Amino acid sequence: MKKNLLGIGLIQSRCSEHIEQNFEKTLLKIEALCDKGAKVICTQELFSSLYFCQYQNPDFFKLAEILDEKNIHIKKLSQLSKKNKAVIIASFFEKRSEGIYHNTAIVFDHDGSIAGLYRKMHIPDDPHFNEKFYFTPGDTGYKVFKTKYANIGVLICWDQWFPEAARITALKGAQILFYPTAIGWLPSEKKDFGKKQYNSWEIIQRAHAVANGLYVASVNRVGTEKFPQLKEGIEFWGKSFICDPYGEIIEQAPYDKEALVFANIDLSEIEKTRAVWPFFRDRRIDSYNDILKRFVDNE
Repeated sequence: MKKNLLGIGLIQSRCSEHIEQNFEKTLLKIEALCDKGAKVICTQELFSSLYFCQYQNPDFFKLAEILDEKNIHIKKLSQLSKKNKAVIIASFFEKRSEGIYHNTAIVFDHDGSIAGLYRKMHIPDDPHFNEKFYFTPGDTGYKVFKTKYANIGVLICWDQWFPEAARITALKGAQILFYPTAIGWLPSEKKDFGKKQYNSWEIIQRAHAVANGLYVASVNRVGTEKFPQLKEGIEFWGKSFICDPYGEIIEQAPYDKEALVFANIDLSEIEKTRAVWPFFRDRRIDSYNDILKRFVDNE
């Protein structure tokens, strides 16, 4: 089978409290990935700000943006996409209306047009990850964006842990599944749980690639972010990676440095992998009704 190569890139960055500085830095990194040959590029989750969900503060709602054609950030990303003929996946804190806010990813096609958006479906509520305070659960459903270069699925961070989300996105035709992410260790937990937490995060995403016969690209932030109101912050563990349909990691960033992750992937591998491991063929869809229940009583 003839190879169908595509350059994809991920941007792993440190963030500061300066919104425009973070945004402009990301634009430069997009340009750098385009120079490497990337045609599909993804930012980390909420790339233009610190990860503000570490505690509940109504003032942070001021960071949210209305995502329309008047938004200067949308304009700049659209122009950059068109200039480089690149697909860009960008993560935003969206203000949909007064009182309704989402964690949203926008996909720009190669011509700068907006292919669509995905609103994060699964919203966590854990120490230092108070996202239910800020984000309304998404209502877009699981989506695939048919861009010039590939059929792209986008899920966001906490969505990573749910095989149902990955499977549905794959069934809709995704060839690459992107996960903009913000995840790391709490210093007080790192010694006892850090390695296990990281390994679990990597393993489950590689498993999504295997179970669905597609490429997975997960992009995380890096550095420690701590707010004065808190005793400790989050040490984001970086390690952004791209893996193939066998779950093998092709490229990976370090845990402690900013990085551009770039790989040429072969989309023809998807069909070959699914022919060898025909999981989609052998699914027993007549036996899965219980998956739609909150709890299954086995009596």
